[in-house]
Amino acid sequence: MDVDVQDVVQRAYTGDLPHWSEVEALVTAAHRRCTPETGGVVADYIPVLAAADPEWFAVSVAEVNGTVHTAGDVDVEFSIQSISKAFVYALVCQHYGHEVVAERIGVNNTGLPFNSVIAIELNNGHPMNPMVNAGAIATTALIPGRSPGEQWDAIVAGLSEFAGRPLQLDETVYQSESQTNQRNRAIAQLLGSYGRIESDPLDALDVYTRQCALRVTATDLAVMGATLADGGVNPITGRQVVSAGVCRDALAILAANGAYERSGEWLFEIGLPGKSGVAGGLVTIAPGKVGIGCFSPRLDDAGNSVRGQRATAYLSRVLGLNIFASHAHTLAANRKDIL
Repeated sequence: MDVDVQDVVQRAYTGDLPHWSEVEALVTAAHRRCTPETGGVVADYIPVLAAADPEWFAVSVAEVNGTVHTAGDVDVEFSIQSISKAFVYALVCQHYGHEVVAERIGVNNTGLPFNSVIAIELNNGHPMNPMVNAGAIATTALIPGRSPGEQWDAIVAGLSEFAGRPLQLDETVYQSESQTNQRNRAIAQLLGSYGRIESDPLDALDVYTRQCALRVTATDLAVMGATLADGGVNPITGRQVVSAGVCRDALAILAANGAYERSGEWLFEIGLPGKSGVAGGLVTIAPGKVGIGCFSPRLDDAGNSVRGQRATAYLSRVLGLNIFASHAHTLAANRKDIL
């Protein structure tokens, strides 16, 4: 993970965000600093995604008080893809609770690619965590509903609540993915053979494929992230989408697994829970402070937006968001006197 921003002064993870005008300026600076980055390639294993303009780049920060700061192509809509996993997981946790979902889906990193079949076999059919495709399909299968249609309606309603506006299906992306998702079909059938999906595995896969094709903007992702950052309350609508306990569980999962096999590097460099999508979206959450949404279609070899990672790393440092960062207490020099 190349996020060369060591020249940036890092604030400690303490206190409040800077003043509105400073946050505004830093979001603009993040976009300006990272625009020249041309590393990575646009995903092409889903044909329609290959048509994305590699120059698109958007950065959005939503504060938990409802203030939003933006720069770049924030009006461009793209498919949410794997970022949907985090929010569908939250909806399932809201319905079933902490223990049931942890047992059924799991929480541990596989250390293998997001679409690994080997990871399922190595763990006796257990999907391991909800951020890889096996765990995500199994999670979608748990969405309440008497039919796939009802499950789909529940997902659209739930993710729209997170975004604070009605989200729409990108039919072209859905059809393109449906025609090229042979590997996911194999994963779904394998999960079914182990009894990890109680309904028709291919029905569950179809709902999952649809959820990945919902259209969002970088600002939608920022607002969705800010909802998890603020105990489940959407900062724009003021509505409680999920409980604070569900947010805690979802953020823990994202910290451990959100960047797939690069999750350790992500935490080391950025120090925040986050999730990427193969269309170039990236959401990052600073608990109690902000949600960050980025969009840039060029990806690294793990499927994470290159510009998005760099912009997020920059903002994590200059806004003091890294949950592992700290400064020595002001009384440190006087400890001998205290002792």
